[in-house]
Amino acid sequence: MTGLAPPDLTERPHNFTIERLMRAQPADLYDAWTQWFELWLAARGSVSMLPEVNAPFFFETQHAGIRHAHYGRFLELEHDRLIELTWVTTHTLGAETVVTVSLVPHGEGTLLRLRHAGFPTAQTASRQAEVWPGILEQLDARLSENAQP
Repeated sequence: MTGLAPPDLTERPHNFTIERLMRAQPADLYDAWTQWFELWLAARGSVSMLPEVNAPFFFETQHAGIRHAHYGRFLELEHDRLIELTWVTTHTLGAETVVTVSLVPHGEGTLLRLRHAGFPTAQTASRQAEVWPGILEQLDARLSENAQP
């Protein structure tokens, strides 16, 4: 990788990994993570994102009428196989965490493995570990509903 260095997670060792069998194909999941955030995660009209390494991005999510800002940049992109990005929100206590998503063909779908690393506390990691399964479920459902966005 050239350009900006990835964040140093040495002092923030808290992380988790989850896996989910997805109905969607790796290509659709890759596109969802790099181009279609509004389809499954971001509030409409809030996304500013280019799928390029080191390109900064911004989007907002909305829960109970409250918008939550998310910032980051792509660290690594391997088409249909891997997305690695930084993730900064109030839920990470402003720390630049790293989300790594690997996509492995599995039967008619995909085994998605998500690792979220670099949390400043075990409690913040634990809270996010509880949230991600629902987010991935929503992603899978939205991709199933929309064969093409």
